[in-house]
Amino acid sequence: MNEATWIAVDQYIARHLIAPDAVLDAALQSSLEAGLPPIQVSPCFGKALHLMARAMGASRILEIGTLGGYSTIWLGQALGRGGRLISLEANPKHAEVAQANVERAGLRDVVEIRLGKAMDTLPELAAEKMGPFDFFFIDADKEHIAEYFDWAVRLSRPGSMIIVDNVVREGAVLNAESDDTAVQGVRRFMTRLQADKRISATAMQTVGSKKYDGFAMAVVLPLDSTE
Repeated sequence: MNEATWIAVDQYIARHLIAPDAVLDAALQSSLEAGLPPIQVSPCFGKALHLMARAMGASRILEIGTLGGYSTIWLGQALGRGGRLISLEANPKHAEVAQANVERAGLRDVVEIRLGKAMDTLPELAAEKMGPFDFFFIDADKEHIAEYFDWAVRLSRPGSMIIVDNVVREGAVLNAESDDTAVQGVRRFMTRLQADKRISATAMQTVGSKKYDGFAMAVVLPLDSTE
């Protein structure tokens, strides 16, 4: 088994299970043309996020890390009538491309893209009493994902789901001596996750068009839970 096989299987799954979507394709193309890094989620994972949010009936979604808005559109399309999604993005160029993609997708009245560092905009959301959110997707710089996760729990309710992407780093997460700040950020996050009694969590390794990585998922527990 090798990377070529992983990509081929991803493409096979997409051909069979993911219907063509012009606005999602346009979001990928415009992001490429704008020179954004090609690090958005795969179509298969994008639909997985869509299905998870849809299955739990999420009406309020918070995304940390917008990039070109590809995952934003997948999640926005999962919302029912009256639903709302807020996506936080630190890079002005990324936010501009994402805004155009969101508007092309017909989600202008559903999605709000907030520009600024998440460690600044997350307290603003709390001050504005924007929560609780039902579903969170964290796909931003890994150095601060422990802090982003903590804010997500603060802005959640019992039963909220939190997904954190890119937590395996092609296996580098095992290397305690790594000088990669992203790896060290993930390791700190995993240690924090292990000790957090507010949630029940797991993580999964994945392979595919995004190579070898994985994601963590957590559900916020009731205050009186003993799990």
